[in-house]
Amino acid sequence: MADETKPIMLAPAADPAPLGLAAFALTTFLLSAANAGWMKSATGLAWLGFAFAYGGLAQFCAGMWEFRNRNVFGATAFGTYGGFWLGIGLWALLVAPPPAGASPVVAAAHAAAAGKDLGWILLAFAIFNTYMLLWSTQVNAAVFGVFLTLEATEIILFIGNFAANANVVKIGGYVGVLTAAVAWYTSAAGVINGMRGTPLLPVGKPFGMAPPSTT
Repeated sequence: MADETKPIMLAPAADPAPLGLAAFALTTFLLSAANAGWMKSATGLAWLGFAFAYGGLAQFCAGMWEFRNRNVFGATAFGTYGGFWLGIGLWALLVAPPPAGASPVVAAAHAAAAGKDLGWILLAFAIFNTYMLLWSTQVNAAVFGVFLTLEATEIILFIGNFAANANVVKIGGYVGVLTAAVAWYTSAAGVINGMRGTPLLPVGKPFGMAPPSTT
């Protein structure tokens, strides 16, 4: 009997990176604006719902679609930071608030411990971000800019949270706003360049390590 097995050809999918970058940028902007002290007349928790719905769910979905496109870098980056926003949202809801009925002393001690929690979380993601920053040199300059500013944000914030230094956290908020702006630009470039099929907004070329030899 002849082998009737035939390869299944999948139609190319649209690039999910602009969605992932936009989701990351907006949620990062909201949290960073709160860290920077810009939300004095707001609750400061505008970021929380979007940590689940946009930075979390939409970005995680973008990561899974990158698997479909065989883009291991995009899948790892968006999948991880989608998980980051889902995790930080759950932490803010379930761990950060003081126990019900806690006295002012207990509440203050819990808030101090929660700050250390956040420091450890940001340190862990800074470690992940370090090797992704190195590998982003193989994507383009705009993506490298996202990971570079994010690296600075995470480092400043984990230092500020470990030291319980509000001024350092505020600086981290400013750098986080810059990170969001770079990510929004990279997302916008991906949208319009993908729509046109030719570059309109520059993103730069890969740089860093030389590609492997094919000879």
